[in-house]
Amino acid sequence: MERPYILIVSEVTIDGKLTLARGVSSKEIMKLMDQEANKYLHQIRAECDGIMVGANTVRIDNPNLTVRYVEGENPIRIIPSSTGDIPLDSNVLNTSVAPTIVAVSERAPKKRIEELKAKGVKVLTVGKEKVDFPRLLKELYNLGIKKLMVEGGSKVNWELLKEDLVDEIRLIHLPVVVGGDDVPSLTSGEGFKTLNSVKRFKIKRVFQCGNQVITEYIRQDA
Repeated sequence: MERPYILIVSEVTIDGKLTLARGVSSKEIMKLMDQEANKYLHQIRAECDGIMVGANTVRIDNPNLTVRYVEGENPIRIIPSSTGDIPLDSNVLNTSVAPTIVAVSERAPKKRIEELKAKGVKVLTVGKEKVDFPRLLKELYNLGIKKLMVEGGSKVNWELLKEDLVDEIRLIHLPVVVGGDDVPSLTSGEGFKTLNSVKRFKIKRVFQCGNQVITEYIRQDA
């Protein structure tokens, strides 16, 4: 299947958490990232054709998903949301800043689709009950998105990993411990549960970036 090269990029704490608590914006913990780490993150954005986050990330974080800290073009923003249920005042729906695609399923209400289109958003219907990620990726490839950066959250990361669609993972390790049984980590979902089914990656690069450590992994069969 022709699809974009997929790169998951995320900040994580020493204990692998994405936020301070469930339902709390990851922007809070990202305040700990220094200028070097922010430049690293935004340089990747500038090198990608598209950037994807899940609807829950949009609702909680209200990100812009634009390139700052470095020079570069804003990538196309892609939001998978089976029912299109994202706030109409979300920053990602400001299409004067960068183009936005919302991927929905056939369950999405027609009224919501029309509201999104009225904001200048391109709506792709890919899937019956929920967004079909392989179908979505094929559509994105056909639209010219050859390199796709995924910035979360844990549900989107799981859906892509489960379908064996991730080529690379890059983690920005923040030197703090958060704790908490139900605090989101890099992936959620039901988990693979056996050694035979886990997705395997090999280390591409490890280096210090400001007061963070960066680890980069590529899929083992690459």
